[in-house]
Amino acid sequence: MAEIIARIFLKPGKEQSLKRFHPWVFSGAIGKSEGKPEEGDPVNVYSSDGEFLAMGHCQIGSIAVRILSFEAVNPDFDFWKNKIEKAWNVRKTLGLIENSETSVFRLVHAEGDGMPGLIVDFYNGTAVMQMHTVGMYLVRDLLTKALHAVLGDQLKAIYDKSEKSLPFKAGVDSVDSYLFGENKETEVLENGLRFKVDWLEGQKTGFFIDQRENRQLVQHFSKNRDVLNMFCYTGGFSFYAMKGDAQLVHSVDSSAKAIELSNHNVELNFPGDTRHQAFAADAFEFMHDIKDRYDLIILDPPAFAKHRDAVHQALQAYKRINTRAFEQIRSGGILFTFSCSQVVSKEKFREAVFSAAAISGRNVRILHQLTQPADHPVNIYHPEGEYLKGFVLYVE
Repeated sequence: MAEIIARIFLKPGKEQSLKRFHPWVFSGAIGKSEGKPEEGDPVNVYSSDGEFLAMGHCQIGSIAVRILSFEAVNPDFDFWKNKIEKAWNVRKTLGLIENSETSVFRLVHAEGDGMPGLIVDFYNGTAVMQMHTVGMYLVRDLLTKALHAVLGDQLKAIYDKSEKSLPFKAGVDSVDSYLFGENKETEVLENGLRFKVDWLEGQKTGFFIDQRENRQLVQHFSKNRDVLNMFCYTGGFSFYAMKGDAQLVHSVDSSAKAIELSNHNVELNFPGDTRHQAFAADAFEFMHDIKDRYDLIILDPPAFAKHRDAVHQALQAYKRINTRAFEQIRSGGILFTFSCSQVVSKEKFREAVFSAAAISGRNVRILHQLTQPADHPVNIYHPEGEYLKGFVLYVE
């Protein structure tokens, strides 16, 4: 760990966002620096007249510093242990620790838990860490020790899955691997349903934990309905629909591996149940002509926009897929539609969905407005952390 020797001074008037506790410093706000901080090094940030403002990790890009503390502290083992402990206690408050029905949850949610650049998901004893900044990658040994200290015997293994999430040009030679232990028990429980999780080769950390509560809502609406789960991945929404007594459930994903995983999870929960079928197919092609086949459709696509330059194209894709759903769902049908693109605002996503409804000419009511669950907390000073947006819509 580099010593905190570098100091960054902001341009006059650029300190206001930090005084409002926003956890990012943009490169355009920086006036000068003392010392030569490299990417990932801790730095202290000061106003133009020398007032201490915050400490954070330096990085290359438009976001030049991600803030870890608004107090002058040394980011040593005790610092990280305290951070992990606070995050763990929040999950205790949520009833997710030692829960007999659920053994999977998000333990650390980046800015939402005061640790920008770090995601930690807990899978029945295995903590899967995903670092999105070099600063977090450089302290992975301290994070490993801190997780040990806080979780104790509840921790069986720690897996680092940062190879594809670290900045492309960072020059960090990261290889996905176990940092501690090795856990071959990949089955988890979510609200009593069983799922096989592949954190070695699966998307993200292996499972989309953020849809847990929204999956339960699908269960509530599924009774006697014919359900289409688009972009199904592990099939989570499908099994909740089956648990909710759906008549028929079709799962669709372009990935044959995802379809294989969905079918495996069906057998874990509903062995021999003929209500479910899975299809490896392109979403837009599959929805080309499904008129009146389904009266509950779930659209949970991967992020159509991962950076701001792709927002316009993403909004067109959201409008297009939702238009197809509106045009073809049965009268009296329920549409669950989501965006997980952080750079697509709630307002823009709402506009895309509403435009799709208008194009279809259907009468549409909003039943629910959805977001991420409480183990994916949003820092009140960092509204950008609210990345998951969704609607439950009644279509006449």
